[in-house]
Amino acid sequence: MKLQRIFAAAAALLLTAGFVQAQPAARPQARNYQFKTLKEIPVTSVKDQNRSGTCWCFSALSFLESEVIKAKNLTDSTKYPDFSEMYIVRNAYHDRAIKYVRLNGHLGFSAGSGFGDVLEVIRTYGLEPQSAFSGMNYGTELPVQGELDAALKGYVDGIVKNPNKTLTPNWIKGFDGIMDAYLGDIPATFTEGGVTYTPASYRDAMGINPDDYVNISSFTHHPFYTQFVIEVEDNWRWSTAWNLPLDEMMQVIYNAIDNGHTVAWGGDVSEPGFTRDGLGVLLRSKKSATTGSDKERWVGAGSSEASGDSKIPAEEEVSQDSRQAGYDNKQTTDDHGMHIYGLAEDQNGTKYFLVKNSWGNAGKYKGTWYMSDAFIRAKTLNIVVNKNALPKDIKKKLGIK
Repeated sequence: MKLQRIFAAAAALLLTAGFVQAQPAARPQARNYQFKTLKEIPVTSVKDQNRSGTCWCFSALSFLESEVIKAKNLTDSTKYPDFSEMYIVRNAYHDRAIKYVRLNGHLGFSAGSGFGDVLEVIRTYGLEPQSAFSGMNYGTELPVQGELDAALKGYVDGIVKNPNKTLTPNWIKGFDGIMDAYLGDIPATFTEGGVTYTPASYRDAMGINPDDYVNISSFTHHPFYTQFVIEVEDNWRWSTAWNLPLDEMMQVIYNAIDNGHTVAWGGDVSEPGFTRDGLGVLLRSKKSATTGSDKERWVGAGSSEASGDSKIPAEEEVSQDSRQAGYDNKQTTDDHGMHIYGLAEDQNGTKYFLVKNSWGNAGKYKGTWYMSDAFIRAKTLNIVVNKNALPKDIKKKLGIK
């Protein structure tokens, strides 16, 4: 027993020492920042994904809604489109289940996905407005999908075992039946603004062509100016992205905003500089990702941030090599999807992007995050932009017309 106590004490000391070493710097305080908006592009209202892992869908549809606002020159916010997230989620899950079973379960199967998934669903199944399909058929006002996700995963795992030694076609009907029970039946036709549509005709009426959008990333483990599959589990469709040098990827973002286009952004928000109060800055000390359910998962469950210095903290300098190291050592991970819609600067002249989140009116800025140029440089996994938002020289390098 004495020896056990010695071992226990030694273990406690080691754990304590490790904990102290892992302590991040205090989170930056929003009250210390004074932002001046330089450009703000119209977006639809902030939504709340609540207890669902569907940020990829909320952010991508928010991006596409802004694309429609720009293309149709909508100035009346009451005329802005409101696309159904759960219509996309429901069809994506259907396709994912089929691929999961074909691959004998050797594929990620969860609520997470990526922007390429949204575009492929729209291409194949069209689009519906929120008024036609809310996907809220299980008694809550906002998404609460833990039970649904577990039910679908358990079902496909049972099918993968192939208990009859031959699969019947009915397993797909059974899978869709679970989704219908939770999300509701998808209407084949619906009326919006006095016009009757199918999902395909509504997509076309909105002027959305998936071929108009370009997926871009920046990593050195693949050649620049070629397309590659981003190696993250949620990219289950194996969607490809164009690989650009870091400075050119950033040039695409700035050029898009300058020309009135917004940007769908996917990246890492596990940094201590990404706060619950609406900031995303690249502090010099780093910590690993926390665990939990979406907002708490990334910014903690506490009601307030740790007290910090009254000055704006210095940020890391970002290079192509440091960015690659973050990806390779798992410090830059596939966490969250958001929507870049503008540009600002702080009192020191540092540039920030206005970024719409999908956590409701959270934080000091009511659903908007101010994410610094350094943060975006370091923590972006991929972006999606309209191909017309590409600078001409980059467009030429990629052979995009």
